[in-house]
Amino acid sequence: MHSFVDNSRRTWEVAINVAAVKRIRGLLGIDLFALVDDGFKSLSKLVSDPVTLADVLYCLCKDQADRQSITDEDFGRALSGDVITQAADAFVEELIDFFPDARARASLRKAIEAGRAVRDKVISHAEKILDSINPETEAQKWINSSGTWPESSASTQDHSASES
Repeated sequence: MHSFVDNSRRTWEVAINVAAVKRIRGLLGIDLFALVDDGFKSLSKLVSDPVTLADVLYCLCKDQADRQSITDEDFGRALSGDVITQAADAFVEELIDFFPDARARASLRKAIEAGRAVRDKVISHAEKILDSINPETEAQKWINSSGTWPESSASTQDHSASES
């Protein structure tokens, strides 16, 4: 079982089993077992949408939330920033563990790790590009290419109002 800690410092155990899959299918119309059927597009969409992810996580943690009298809104309020990533990772790991075939689990893990490696490389590349940008130089390029400034609206007379 995988877990994450929310922004209120509460630990949540993410448990995916047949009962949880059935609950989510009934309440949210999401089939967890089918999230990998389209080359991970559905899974990727789910984990990149914090609202839907929070709904799924709340369904998975509902028994724990009920014991603590935590509503779905209270649960959602405690999910932001890095916690969302940690919760998504716990969810994905638990989802992989849910699959009954060991070879399928191994393949899913390999695919997820490859996706994470690609994401990390893209982010690193973007950071290098952003680090190389000099705001002063870029601003000056924009200013030089924009030509002259148009007259300000205060100095431009509105002839249409005086002509009527």
